Amino acid sequence: MKSIERLKWRYATKKFDSTKKLSDDQLEMVKEIIQLSPSSFGLQTYKILIIENPEVREKLKEVSWNQSQITDASHLLVFVRNKSVTEKDVDEFIDNIASIREVEKSSLKQYEGMMKYAIETQSDEQKGIWVDKQIYLSLGNLLTSLSIEGIDSCPVEGFDKVKYDEILGLTDTTSVVVCPIGFRDEYDSYQYNKKVRKPIDQLFETI
Repeated sequence: MKSIERLKWRYATKKFDSTKKLSDDQLEMVKEIIQLSPSSFGLQTYKILIIENPEVREKLKEVSWNQSQITDASHLLVFVRNKSVTEKDVDEFIDNIASIREVEKSSLKQYEGMMKYAIETQSDEQKGIWVDKQIYLSLGNLLTSLSIEGIDSCPVEGFDKVKYDEILGLTDTTSVVVCPIGFRDEYDSYQYNKKVRKPIDQLFETI
């Protein structure tokens, strides 16, 4: 039941304590949590930018409805996805599988073909939506894992993606979702609010 208690503890932190920072070990743990998150086929055609530069974060805050979490959190994570998913992504993934599992690439031909077919038969828009879903799987896994570790977070969709891409100099990738992480300010009143969710008997139906 520990996980339930930690999920009750977490909330979308509105005010971070800017004096409290994740340790180097905690930041490495965050990276590994994201690395181990589920992803369709395991392709992970996305990247996570860790924004530490205060000047850059001030610029991003201006195009994020001036939300203080952008600058006050210990670290700012920006999930970005490739603007296009191609056979090259599959080729690199197959190489990685062969290397890590020490198998011949020829034994992966069927899996390779299935992935390439899935990509070829989707439009660019469909592929973009598909990768966005993989990012949100990773984000959800991160939020739950952070709560268990006693680290606060606040997923943010309220930002100008075009401006983010410009500020961060993104060309081959584009911003999808932002997640400040750190530690709550003791004066953030939102942490004392009771969590509001649908009753379980309304949320679930057994068929």
